[in-house]
Amino acid sequence: MSDKIQQAADKFAELVKVQLERNERIKAQKEFVDYEKLDKIIIGVCGGDGIGPVITHEAARVLEHMLADEVKKGRVEFRTIDGLTIENRVKHNKAIPDDVLAELKKCHVILKGPTTTPRAGDPWPNIESANVAMRKELDLFANVRPVKVPDQGIDWTFFRENTEGAYTLGSCGVNVDQDVAFDFVLCTTEGTERIARLAYDFARKNKKERVSIITKANVVKTTDGKFLKLCQNIGQEYPEIITDDWYIDICTAKLIDQKRRRDFKVFILPNLYGDIITDEAAEFQGGVGTAGSANIGKKYAMFEAIHGSAPRMVSEGRDKYADPCSMLRAAVLLLSHIGYQKQADELERALDVCMYEEKKLIVTGRDTGATCEQFGNYVMDTIERL
Repeated sequence: MSDKIQQAADKFAELVKVQLERNERIKAQKEFVDYEKLDKIIIGVCGGDGIGPVITHEAARVLEHMLADEVKKGRVEFRTIDGLTIENRVKHNKAIPDDVLAELKKCHVILKGPTTTPRAGDPWPNIESANVAMRKELDLFANVRPVKVPDQGIDWTFFRENTEGAYTLGSCGVNVDQDVAFDFVLCTTEGTERIARLAYDFARKNKKERVSIITKANVVKTTDGKFLKLCQNIGQEYPEIITDDWYIDICTAKLIDQKRRRDFKVFILPNLYGDIITDEAAEFQGGVGTAGSANIGKKYAMFEAIHGSAPRMVSEGRDKYADPCSMLRAAVLLLSHIGYQKQADELERALDVCMYEEKKLIVTGRDTGATCEQFGNYVMDTIERL
């Protein structure tokens, strides 16, 4: 038994060492990139796998259409980055192959399609999620997901901590023996304070009167308790904003309460809770296929769909019928992030018209509906006529 304990202790000690070093790195980081000061903004387009290349190509095509003048002026450049397929990742036995990561780091922002994460029973080895790896490698600490359903009074923005919590060490657990296994949850002061401050700054800038901190601090007392207290401390710097806190279980329930859910505006959540609850929230506006996601860091930013790679659609030859709306919503967030708010508003308005108002074309995922390309054309035509 003593050998098992020592082996587990050694593994934990190495994890602690790595995270202490990481903590020093993130404390030393400088301010956010000012895109207005860049001579050229480089947008990387990384298709991923499954239906990812199809829907990412369509979103990129719409972006290129909207930014055509900026491309001509040399202000914006699009770069295609291949190699994030599950096959290539397995070949290199890495979540992100080194050459792909090097290309990603040459871009300022990235439009990324879904990627396959192997699970038990899959024909692939257990490599780390490419999403998790990218967030760690590029330090994309904030996952920002807006959900709006105006006729139900829903106007939510979720700030999910992206690089800590239960996910950052998700592939680093310890099997002590065949009966006992451990995973680890991480919370740092710097990591929590920066996501909290980003959320409160957003609330102040957008005149949102309430920020809700979501944890399970009554049970997960150390890490969730630290997260809650640090967020509350940051909230004191914003006296005009109401700060409240909820446990993840009751918050999830209250989102389906038609009266109470209208009170929520901005959320701050650790990684795992944010992943779960934003998928639930997306259902209110039509499902995960309708929601985009921003992953924000101080130097880099990545924009993606919130759904998976749907490999079965590819195997059944239905990938050309994949719904691009989640990637197009991500493109709205990308445009806004790099300073093209007018174009972001135009694309968001066009998507609302196409998805909810006119519905001249409907994507069903099968030949009963429009193709991905046809819907993209519909969106661009709508932009031109609005």
